[in-house]
Amino acid sequence: MMDRPTIGTCWLDGCSGCHMSLLDIDEGVVAVLRKADIVFGPLVDAQEWPEGVDVAVVEGAISSQDDLRLAQTARARSSVVVALGDCAVTGNVPAMRNGIPTRKLLERIYVEGATDQPQIPTEGVPALLKQAQPLHQSIRVDVHVPGCPPKPNAILTVLSDLLEGREPDLGSRLRFG
Repeated sequence: MMDRPTIGTCWLDGCSGCHMSLLDIDEGVVAVLRKADIVFGPLVDAQEWPEGVDVAVVEGAISSQDDLRLAQTARARSSVVVALGDCAVTGNVPAMRNGIPTRKLLERIYVEGATDQPQIPTEGVPALLKQAQPLHQSIRVDVHVPGCPPKPNAILTVLSDLLEGREPDLGSRLRFG
């Protein structure tokens, strides 16, 4: 890692609850910002994942071509990738659609369920993959942090350990659901 490590965060198909839990580390945010710069994420104005990110924190399942592209870019441009939350770790709620063919799902939502202009959108909407999948099925993941959302202490432990050059040991801080 560089003298001043960098962190990038993003969410794919998920509810952003993991990012809310990240903010819930409260004063721990200040401790993290003393050690690292956040260079990509919802609180940063960067439009593209930068090169040379030390820690990528990725929330959500991979459900669309856009999700896949962002996950692959984050992996290619980052030293460590953290799968944050049950959607990133297992597919969780986004993967509940996996038993329904994509076309049928879109028709049910945008045609049968519509009251005004029933049609499947094609512009400005990312193409869905056939299945929503956990992050590790598309890219190499270095650290898995389960939870829906993960406990703030678990997130702070992972970030602190990584920024100090240690492998995170979550022990009893992990939980699913």
